[in-house]
Amino acid sequence: MTIRHCLRPVMAALYGYALVPAALADLDPLSDQAMGEVRGQAMVAMDVTGTEAARRTRVTLGLDAEVQTNVDSVALGDTGDGSDVAVEHLSLGHISTDASTVQLDGQTYAVNEIVPFVGKDPYFEVAEQSGEVVGFRVGFNQARGTLSGDLNQFSGQLGLDLVDDSGTVVPATLFDGQTNATNHRATHVGIDEAGTDCSAGTQCAPLTNLKTLDVGDANGDGTVGFATDFFIGFQEQALDWQTPEGTVSAQPGVHLNLPTAMQLDLQTLQDGVPRARTEYIDRGQGLF
Repeated sequence: MTIRHCLRPVMAALYGYALVPAALADLDPLSDQAMGEVRGQAMVAMDVTGTEAARRTRVTLGLDAEVQTNVDSVALGDTGDGSDVAVEHLSLGHISTDASTVQLDGQTYAVNEIVPFVGKDPYFEVAEQSGEVVGFRVGFNQARGTLSGDLNQFSGQLGLDLVDDSGTVVPATLFDGQTNATNHRATHVGIDEAGTDCSAGTQCAPLTNLKTLDVGDANGDGTVGFATDFFIGFQEQALDWQTPEGTVSAQPGVHLNLPTAMQLDLQTLQDGVPRARTEYIDRGQGLF
């Protein structure tokens, strides 16, 4: 018997632990049926669809993000005479100012507590044609939260419902300053009908009136679920992007797909939707 073996009973008595004989076991392979019962989420998933002539490659990260972030200025697709998307004081998420207010996620938050913008399963997708990259996009499989900012120019789709004078709910239409309906570098939003005049403020208002937008999917019962088609795309030619909600047609340039859970009457649109608080310090810029 070696010294080490002699000391083992003594050390056990001194430190109060029991001696347990080593266990030996064989590893058995799992059957296909047993493997099929295992469920899990990959950290990174890659999907390739289409053909050699028109291929899409999508990489999804299996994680959740909760953020409250501020950006002074965003200009995408700038050509010197304007931008496809131009936003001042862009913010995702906001700061609670009323502990009794029920937020988009159905919860209440103490004053000064962050109400985060939640994005689940972020992804990026590349579109190829004949081996050449013709576009890419980034987004979330699920998104919910507030997006604030001064929307000076907007290209894409704005998921917003408006109530006309007769009480009918209609999808909002994007316009330029001359009341031409457009999804490219729009500056106004309103109802597309006879008599709409953005320059006169009739049935129309500047996009900058929408200081805070509720990104999400209205469930129809007053609650808000996650939107499944929140993304921004960059295309050198017209492309169709697929979402769980259907096909989104994007024109060349930058396309922001911005689904909201909001329904506004014309008076509220013209009066303006106030901005949520996005800073802790009042710098006199309307962000506090």
